[in-house]
Amino acid sequence: MAAILRVLFAAMWLGSAVAAATAQGYPNKPVRIVVGFTAGGPTDAIARIVAQKLSDSLGQQFVVENIGGAGGNTAAGQVARATPDGYTIMAISTGFVVNPTLYAKVPYDPIKDFAPVTLVAVSPNVVVVNPSVPAKTLPDLVQLIRDNPGKYSFAGPGVGSTPHLGGELFRLAFNLDLVHVPFAGAGPAVQATVGGHTPIAFTALPPSLSAVQAGQLRALGIAASKRAAGMPDVPTFAEQGIKDQDAETLTGIVAPAGTPKEIVDLLYREIAKAVSQPDVKERLTTLGFDPVANTPDEFGARIRLEIDKWGKVVRDAKLRIE
Repeated sequence: MAAILRVLFAAMWLGSAVAAATAQGYPNKPVRIVVGFTAGGPTDAIARIVAQKLSDSLGQQFVVENIGGAGGNTAAGQVARATPDGYTIMAISTGFVVNPTLYAKVPYDPIKDFAPVTLVAVSPNVVVVNPSVPAKTLPDLVQLIRDNPGKYSFAGPGVGSTPHLGGELFRLAFNLDLVHVPFAGAGPAVQATVGGHTPIAFTALPPSLSAVQAGQLRALGIAASKRAAGMPDVPTFAEQGIKDQDAETLTGIVAPAGTPKEIVDLLYREIAKAVSQPDVKERLTTLGFDPVANTPDEFGARIRLEIDKWGKVVRDAKLRIE
């Protein structure tokens, strides 16, 4: 028994020594930041901001690699199986926490297969309407839909997106006869609403911002705990008496489970330092995001919260992708 214990302790010591040695020299070669979508979207844009800042501060290239497919599931499955040495990490969006409930099968577990690094930034959802819609507030909109069953629909950027789920949460909360019309991205959803083809849209803030500023759409409410910098005159849901409807698009960094804590902590500190810089804050604000950069433990808690929250909406709305 004593011999077995000595072997176990020796193995544990050797493992910790290897991890410490790995972390001490990190990074000594380029690091991949995998994005589960094609280039050009907000997750990709924020990943590239992070990559540049980490390259500058840590002296090695952090390279963004786009692996599209299945709403980010393909990339997440690959990163989950990557060597946990800090040389493959991933920029995730809210789909990372929604997809395990939404899809019949996903190739990863967001809790068991990943180590959270930090939530880089968040962007609130916004409810917008075509100017022909008479509602001026969210309570007005609720009453309008109730008074006209079967008449109203809302546009959203695809099934299972945060705006879609925010719309379903709104519909379920008030038991509304409101149909979701999915589009291939936020841009087409916004344009359909500008054109009056769909009278209402639930989107993340950035895609709707210019249309609201141009008077092509009217914003009724921000689904967040505070007003958005880009739309300071638009009240939150809570300010209009509608509680528990916060719906934010998340962009964060995770690493494969088993990545040494020293590396995770180093990445968190460097990203937090980058996010505090004025130029990064400005670029995130331009994208419609608010900087966060919370700790790995805080991000892990947020991931669990989001899984529970959106999982309930997916089940209650009976959504499923086979």
